[in-house]
Amino acid sequence: MFCDQCGLHLQMGQTHCVRCGKAAAGLPEYGRNRVREHVRLVGILWMAYSSLHVMVGVAALFVSKFVLVWVNRIPNGPPPEVMEWLPALVSTAGWLILVKAALGFAVGWGLLQREEWARTFALVLAFVALLSVPIGTAIGIYTLWVLLPAQSEREYRALAAAA
Repeated sequence: MFCDQCGLHLQMGQTHCVRCGKAAAGLPEYGRNRVREHVRLVGILWMAYSSLHVMVGVAALFVSKFVLVWVNRIPNGPPPEVMEWLPALVSTAGWLILVKAALGFAVGWGLLQREEWARTFALVLAFVALLSVPIGTAIGIYTLWVLLPAQSEREYRALAAAA
């Protein structure tokens, strides 16, 4: 790492330049670590995955409000008993999917901004996403691989403190 004012080479752990006195920009320690390299991608993946959920949630709301009403008018269509509860069920599922999308967007934004709460929130959503085969499972496993180990917690806290 180098001082961005005078260009002097800084040693690991050095927080100020010995030549000009300027505070070192970035993290005091450098080197490769799993969280620093992957947290941005995890945040982007959560936002992309949540975009898919928005499309599915809006589609479910559309089906509950328009398609099921049209299906109800078809002669010899579904039994009236089913049509009493099916639109409400599909609508509720659509809203729950939209809530999950909003939580995913919050996690993605939090990880990109390196918020302290985002790691814990991402781990919870990763466990939930494991049940959504195949995309949710892949994102959940990747999130757990990046953020779950104890070393990752220390690395993420350091990143969040530096942000």
